Amino acid sequence: MSFGIRDSQFGGRARRNFSARNAAGFTLLEMIATMAIMLILVGAAVPALLIQAKRAREAELHRCLRELRSAIDRYKDFSDRGMIPTEADTFGYPPDLDTLVKGVVLKGTANAKYKFLRRIPVDPMTGKAEWGLRSMQDDPDSRSWGGQNVFDVYSLSQGTALDGSKYADW
Repeated sequence: MSFGIRDSQFGGRARRNFSARNAAGFTLLEMIATMAIMLILVGAAVPALLIQAKRAREAELHRCLRELRSAIDRYKDFSDRGMIPTEADTFGYPPDLDTLVKGVVLKGTANAKYKFLRRIPVDPMTGKAEWGLRSMQDDPDSRSWGGQNVFDVYSLSQGTALDGSKYADW
């Protein structure tokens, strides 16, 4: 095996030393330098990954809130058009979120149920299918539900979003 150095140039010893040196593997200094570079790269990547994961959960929270609010709006629309029976003090809003999942019998049909949601979505910030509720009779920024109807929903998470706002205010 030749490495471009002729044995005659260095009296034959260069070849043996060069081969023995390669067979020894990495030095301790090379390993420490490699580990330091890897730690710096991992240290830079982890915060970016955590921010990306939080951004994904925030996008999921937006989707869940949109889905719930859309179902409440469809229920209200059905009520306003007289397609479902409603009580006078509810203003045409559903009595609770379970009503949106269980469905309501449409007027003029023989037990045909219309379901507004397949299931109550899980709040990605709390990990539970529990949401804060507001009724039409509650104050707009109220955090306690009066129990009459569901006018709006919000996250029960006390966390802060990447933009500085509170998840409960979304």
